[in-house]
Amino acid sequence: MGFERDVVIIGGGAAGIGAARRLAESGHSTLLLEASQRLGGRALTVNVAGHALDLGCGWLHSADRNPWTDIAEASGFSIDRREPAWSQQYRDLGFSESDQDEADEAYSAWYKRLVSAPPQSDCAGDALEPGGTWNAYLQAISGYISGASLEQLSIADYLAYDTASTGRNWRVLAGYGTLVAASLPPTVALRLATPAQAIDLEESHVSIVTRAGTITARTAIITVSTAVLAAGTIRLPAALDDWCHAAANLPLGRDEKLFLEVVGSSVFEPETHVIGDPRDPRTGTYYIRPFGRPVIESFFGGEGALGLEERGPMEGFAYAIDQLAALFGSDVRGVLRPLAASNWSRMEHIGGAYSYALPGQAAARNALARPFDQRLFFAGEATHRHDFTTAHGAYQSGVRAADEVLSVLKPHAP
Repeated sequence: MGFERDVVIIGGGAAGIGAARRLAESGHSTLLLEASQRLGGRALTVNVAGHALDLGCGWLHSADRNPWTDIAEASGFSIDRREPAWSQQYRDLGFSESDQDEADEAYSAWYKRLVSAPPQSDCAGDALEPGGTWNAYLQAISGYISGASLEQLSIADYLAYDTASTGRNWRVLAGYGTLVAASLPPTVALRLATPAQAIDLEESHVSIVTRAGTITARTAIITVSTAVLAAGTIRLPAALDDWCHAAANLPLGRDEKLFLEVVGSSVFEPETHVIGDPRDPRTGTYYIRPFGRPVIESFFGGEGALGLEERGPMEGFAYAIDQLAALFGSDVRGVLRPLAASNWSRMEHIGGAYSYALPGQAAARNALARPFDQRLFFAGEATHRHDFTTAHGAYQSGVRAADEVLSVLKPHAP
């Protein structure tokens, strides 16, 4: 029988776009299906009050080897190469220099235990000093980095990312989400608002069932999140149960952003940073006036993000303003206004922030990345061995899956 497409890519985030860009060079007919009404996945820039705000990924991590850096430059996007202010507490507000030194020492000691004497449990929480003064601070850091508490994290997985990172973090002025969404090649067919409902393996082809009908293809690349795979949102053949089990061992963490607008003159200095309360694992961390814009990016991870999910955005804005007022003085309440908020954990076709491996489950990334029957291929940040949690890891996984597809398909006739 004939096929509608050589390849169908399921998911229009960074991984799907990476696969599409690689396949566009091959001449094989390719269709990208995206469940939502936009491209980008967990890369999402919204324009509010004239400001480009990244509700999803916002930093080009390992920027000096990040493929999105080259894509941005080739496409005319401006890149800001200034170092982030994360490591600095503006004027030591609420976090004295001596306390910062102690907190840094606690992190260093914990990290040294991960490397030199990791617990057999592979559980990052088991490397904490019992009753350690700065354990809450370490939990907050874990929430920002992984979206989960240290008790939920695989040490091997955590170290794989940290060892590979170059520590270079740059930004796209127009927004990371804008860049990702603008990068789909025009030669790749696109259908938005078309979620895959089921994938069936027929004798000679793959069938992808959607609300608009069934699409047939020689191969398919699945790039959806681990939350979608583990939940069975897409009905898959029973032969893929091991892939779904691997996805369940790579859950999505909780990370959310709230943006506050700064109205009029204020004490807030551009490109500065504070952590709200370093002794509270639920605390927000605040990037103040990025690019000099009159906004504050409030970031919550782990327990803090769970609290936002439970209480709702308006209470989240109130909490952020309370933390900032405690540091900068009550007068700032008069200049701060709610502007925008993310809601990743409740987004139907995503279900969270980015993946982390449960203790003892770091190998699940390789298990999830395996092709099946030379017809189904898997990509997404969770399938990358060391650049997981990032848009560039997702992109690279998409390119890898596309190359696997190309090794199976016969060269396209000129």
